[in-house]
Amino acid sequence: MNTLQYTVDAEGIALIAFDLPGRPMNVLTPQLQNELAEVIEKAAADAAVKGIVLTSAKPGAFIAGADIKDMVSAFDRGLSAAEGAAMSRVLHGILRRMETCGKPVACAMNGLALGGGLEVALGCHYRVLAEGAEVGLPEVGIGLLPGGGGTQRLPRLIGVEKSLPLLLTGQKLKAAEALKLGVVQAVGKAEDVVALAREWLLKSPKAVQPWDEKHYRVPGGAGPLAPHAQRSFMAGTALTAANTQRNFPAPLAILSCVYEGTQLNIDAGLRIESKYFGQLIAGPVARNMMRTLFINKNAADKLARRPAGVARSKVGKLGVLGAGMMGAGIAYSASAAGIEVVLLDSTQEMAEQGKQYSARLLDKALSRGKTTEQKREAQLARIKPTARYADLAGCELVIEAVFENRAVKAEVTRQAAEVLGPDAIFASNTSSLPISSLAKTYKLPAQFIGLHFFSPVDKMPLVEVIMGEKTSEATLARSLDFVAQLRKTPIVVNDGPGFYTTRVFATFFQEGLLMLEEGIAPALIENAAKMAGMPVGPLAVSDEVSMAFQLKGIEQNLADGQKLTPHLARVIQVLRVMVEDARRIGRRGGAGFYDYPAQGKKQLWAGLAERFPLAAQQPEVEALRERFLTIQALETARAVEDGIVQDAADADIGSILGIGFPVWTGGTLSYIDTLGVDRFVAQCERLAAAYGERFAPSAWLRARAQSAQRFHPPMAGLAA
Repeated sequence: MNTLQYTVDAEGIALIAFDLPGRPMNVLTPQLQNELAEVIEKAAADAAVKGIVLTSAKPGAFIAGADIKDMVSAFDRGLSAAEGAAMSRVLHGILRRMETCGKPVACAMNGLALGGGLEVALGCHYRVLAEGAEVGLPEVGIGLLPGGGGTQRLPRLIGVEKSLPLLLTGQKLKAAEALKLGVVQAVGKAEDVVALAREWLLKSPKAVQPWDEKHYRVPGGAGPLAPHAQRSFMAGTALTAANTQRNFPAPLAILSCVYEGTQLNIDAGLRIESKYFGQLIAGPVARNMMRTLFINKNAADKLARRPAGVARSKVGKLGVLGAGMMGAGIAYSASAAGIEVVLLDSTQEMAEQGKQYSARLLDKALSRGKTTEQKREAQLARIKPTARYADLAGCELVIEAVFENRAVKAEVTRQAAEVLGPDAIFASNTSSLPISSLAKTYKLPAQFIGLHFFSPVDKMPLVEVIMGEKTSEATLARSLDFVAQLRKTPIVVNDGPGFYTTRVFATFFQEGLLMLEEGIAPALIENAAKMAGMPVGPLAVSDEVSMAFQLKGIEQNLADGQKLTPHLARVIQVLRVMVEDARRIGRRGGAGFYDYPAQGKKQLWAGLAERFPLAAQQPEVEALRERFLTIQALETARAVEDGIVQDAADADIGSILGIGFPVWTGGTLSYIDTLGVDRFVAQCERLAAAYGERFAPSAWLRARAQSAQRFHPPMAGLAA
């Protein structure tokens, strides 16, 4: 056996310990499943075996789930729904044989058990979980449903009403929660879980699952007549459809599995689960989500873009210039990672105010039991507010996070440079100003880089790392090491106006402004964007960013050489109507496209109809949805053409984690590939004819379409 160990002790207890070679955690590879099937048959046929214990030989983890590296290739391999269902039935057969083999089976989970790992445990008659470990069925987060019996065994074990929230959200349960819900029957120290499982087996328990007993009923009832049916299924389906805008097929498939399957016997229920699983894994949404949110994000977190040959580094002392929202957020994240932070502003008072941002976040965490007073004080002690540049001495890295003003940035850069040592890195947190031009004010341009954080920094997981013309590979490597210290996800792009994320995001809210100018109802604009999968509408985004800030940004880009196109001139006019005529700059000014009453929710400003009269005929929602998705994807393709983006994975990760591009697409370039480049180009040409040259595809993109050149290579044969 290559993936597990099998032994039988003197008391007749067979121990199956999973130990997948070459992996830090066990995953359910095809080989592991085949070998599990073999040893189950071996134990079942051995008269000396009184019971079976499943555990892991890897400390801290039982089974982390299915082998996603293999499943992600299913769509590109042309896997059919029927073939996908057959994949699910393999594990169904193994676990069904295990729970009906006549021998009692206990699961000793010495660490986390997620996805297929928990499904294996649910196929056992008794479950013990290590203290501090977590269990869960997170498949919905990658566009799938639990395909190893999770949608059938969990509801039969704890009831439909308790299991649906876990299945629909992918929520992980801590050991105490799992015990309280009845997902596991015992909790103990990691080193004791096997002994606790053996103890249960030696009591000669019945080797029968509850759902195989005569007269079994699902706890709380199943089907349309169950007391909870209206809440769970009627209201649940409507709520799920509203929350997902029907862009995600997995949640609705999970509801269908549970509703249909729990009314039948377990074997029929498993067949239903396989059918829906097959449909999902054969579709593009699961492929897109698995590739971007699991495969590519994990690679980015492991610094796949880090140059080789540069020694690993850690920042011990960080300087942050500017104690506003961004600078204060960076200081909080760095201090949370154990880094000493010098938080500098023009006055001591302003620097102290920046430190108070961390204090407020930590007070909230303390009130929720997520930190201790001792840890709170230790983190705050790592932040030194100051107005003295001399305090930056000894910083390995300094991040400038002051106003988007070249003169201000140049001055703080000059003053910091006088103090910093020859090995220090200087980074700008600018969201749009070209790094190469900012680097001219620093003494060592090879050690100047862009580190674009997103607001609020403590919550947003992405950092856009921008290479200037003279930025060295060593500076890139050390900067990526710092991002990893903060436990954030980096993408690497080249320099240019707006870099990648700001450039693409600008097309989203600008398209919303153009729609408004066309006479499209503001509520229709906002709802269409959200129906496409954007977290908020473009008018709300404009209010948050500030229209005055947008106007200054566009003017700055024009001064840097950006061409004034007809559509950009229209955008400027809309902004000027709001900022200069209506005196409404956005949320910070108390009024923008929305009103912000002291009490109650924000509401679209009634005066919009006067400034931007409604057209007699309003478009279909789908037409607006298509425009929002297309313009952002097209701008990403242009960024690739311009050499700003060099890796399709960076584009997709950045679009989802940075600007909220719909998760179901897998990102902007995955959206193009899913449609097909030829179909996308045709879509752009149709929109260009209707709405203007901003949608026109370039000759470069047309050439890609003609040669069927995708942005992502096909995913195939990645399983180890």
